[in-house]
Amino acid sequence: MNRGQSRENIIRAVKLVKNYQSGTETLNILKDLDFTIPRGLSAAVMGKSGCGKSTLLNILGGLDRCDSGSVEVAGLEISGLSEKELTVYRRFRVGFVFQFHYLLRDFTALENIMLPAYIGGMKKKAALEKAAALLEDLGLSGRQSHFPSQLSGGERQKVAVARSMINDPDLILADEPTGNLDPQNSGAVAELLYSAAESRHKNLVVVTHDEKVAGRAKLRYVLENGVLTAG
Repeated sequence: MNRGQSRENIIRAVKLVKNYQSGTETLNILKDLDFTIPRGLSAAVMGKSGCGKSTLLNILGGLDRCDSGSVEVAGLEISGLSEKELTVYRRFRVGFVFQFHYLLRDFTALENIMLPAYIGGMKKKAALEKAAALLEDLGLSGRQSHFPSQLSGGERQKVAVARSMINDPDLILADEPTGNLDPQNSGAVAELLYSAAESRHKNLVVVTHDEKVAGRAKLRYVLENGVLTAG
C-alpha cells in the first residue's frame, strides 16, 4: 500500500462508476463522477433520496467498491485494496458518523468511544483517557458513565461524533448525521460536528438533506442522475 500523502487533496476520485442490477434493469448510480476536496476543507453533498449520496460516501469510506474509476484518500489509493487492507483503512484513516448512532447499549458513553481505539491496539488506560478527553472537549464530561438509554438523542449522536475521532483519522464521513434529530438538536449536533472537525484539523464530508447542515460546509455539491455538480 502506498502510504504517501497528497499535499493538495484529501480526496481525489476520478471517473467513478457504480451500477446496481434491479431485475433486468441496470441502475446507473454514479456516472464517471469526479470528486476532489482540498485538505482542510469541509464538504456537503445533497440530493434526493436514492440518488447515490450514501453510495458515494460508502465508496470513500471503503465500505463499498466502485465498478470502475479510482479513489485516493489522504494519498492512499483505496480502489484496489484487499479486504484486509480496507479493514485497516477504515479503522485508522476514516471516522464514520451515521444517521443512527449505533452505540452499544450495554456500554457507557466512555466505553463506546474508547472501543475503536482499544480494538485498534491502544492500551485500555490510554484509550479511556483519550475518550474522556474527547467527551470533555465536546461538552459531555458529565455523561461518561451514562448508558445510551440514559442519554438524549442529541447526546447519543454527540457520543457518536466523539467515537468517530478516537483513532485520529484523516477523514470524517457523516451520512445524514442529524436525520433522526429534532431541529434544535440537529443544529447543535451539526455545529459540534463541524467545529470539532475544524479544531482537530480533520477533513469532513457530510451527506445531508438539511440545507442548514449543508450550509455550514465550505464546499457544497448536489448529486443528481449520477453526476456531481457544485451546489
